[in-house]
Amino acid sequence: MTPLIQYQDIYKAFGKKKIFEGLDLQIEKGETLTIIGGSGTGKSVLLKLLIGLLYPDSGAILFDGADVTQLPEEGLRAVRKRVSMVFQGSALFDSLTVGENIAYPLRENMRELSEDEIRARVANKLELVNLAGIEQMKPSDLSGGMRKRVGLARAIATDPEVILWDEPTTGLDPISTRVIDELIVSMKKTLGATSVVVTHDMDSAFRVSDRMAMLARRKIVECGTVSQMQNSKNPDVRAFFDARK
Repeated sequence: MTPLIQYQDIYKAFGKKKIFEGLDLQIEKGETLTIIGGSGTGKSVLLKLLIGLLYPDSGAILFDGADVTQLPEEGLRAVRKRVSMVFQGSALFDSLTVGENIAYPLRENMRELSEDEIRARVANKLELVNLAGIEQMKPSDLSGGMRKRVGLARAIATDPEVILWDEPTTGLDPISTRVIDELIVSMKKTLGATSVVVTHDMDSAFRVSDRMAMLARRKIVECGTVSQMQNSKNPDVRAFFDARK
C-alpha cells in the first residue's frame, strides 16, 4: 500500500542555517508516528512543510499522491481540510469564546454548514476532549491542559484525516500530560486519524507511538517501532535516549 504521506529528498535552509539535507520519510495511513530529535533539528518545520506554512528549497512532499509543494492556494486549502495542526501554544484567539474558537475553521472551510450544524459540531468536539459545556468560556479562563484540549477540539472540528501535534504536552503537569496522551490514542480509535507527533517527552512518545522517527544530522537517521528504537544500535538514537535517562 502506498504511504499516505511521503517526504522525498527534502532540502531546507533558513539563510545559512541548513535544516534538512536529503530528508526522506514515509507515514502510513492510520498510524501514529512520533518525530524525535534534539532542539533546533527542525521537527516542527517538518509539520509546517506538510500544510504549506513553509516550503522546502527542493524535494517533494506527497499527500495522498499529490505534491503539496506544487499545489495552488485552492489545492492547499483542500489539503488543510484533511490535515489539522495542534500548535504548541494552542494558538487560540483570546478575544473569542471557546465555542467561537472551535467554530472558526468550520466557518472558514465548511461554509455549507448552518449555524445549528456548527453549534452541534462544536458541542460534539468538546465532548470528545472531555470539556462538554464550556462554549461560553474565554481561553484566559482555562488551565494549560484545558487550552491544549480546546486546541485539539478546534483541530478536529473539520474531521481531519491527519492530525499534526506540535509538542502537545510541553509545560503540562503529569496528569494533564497523561490526558493528552490518551486523547492522541483515542483520536486514532474514534476518528481513524493518522497522527504525526513532535515531542521531547519520551514517556509520552513511548505511550502513543506506533512508530518513531529520529531526526539528526539534517535527515531521518532511523525509523521503527517503539521496541526497535529502544533497542537500536544507531549512535544518534542511543545518544539521544541515553541523555534522557
